[in-house]
Amino acid sequence: MNELVELEIPARAEFVAIARLVVSSFASTSFGLPDDRIDDLKIAVSEACTNAIEAHGVADTEERVLVRCSESRDHMEVTVEDRGPGFDPGILPEHPPVTDPDRLKFERGLGIPLIRSLVDDVEFSSSDDGTAVRIIMRREVDEDLLDDDEE
Repeated sequence: MNELVELEIPARAEFVAIARLVVSSFASTSFGLPDDRIDDLKIAVSEACTNAIEAHGVADTEERVLVRCSESRDHMEVTVEDRGPGFDPGILPEHPPVTDPDRLKFERGLGIPLIRSLVDDVEFSSSDDGTAVRIIMRREVDEDLLDDDEE
């Protein structure tokens, strides 16, 4: 996997749009992700960046949020790293299904379930030094084209 793009943004909400723009441009031009999947990725990156910014606020740090994009033959990866206090995504409360009227009582805490529903894979690594969210978007690889390229 090659690391192709790295972006540091101030931990402020007005910079989330820049991260979203860079990631969507990378997904479109470098990776060739279809438009509907790019829309999913933009939402997921927005949620991850927003969570990172909130973590920086809790930690009262001036450090920047780091966003990295890389690609391989069959997938692209976006990593969003913060320097907040860390958290355990395994202890997040269960939310009712979207069709349940009780879902309306949840005003916060929907970002991680949303990310999980929009991307092909997501991993959370958290410690006292911060959290890294690794987002994976896959594409189908035409094996015949690969064979032709190798000849």
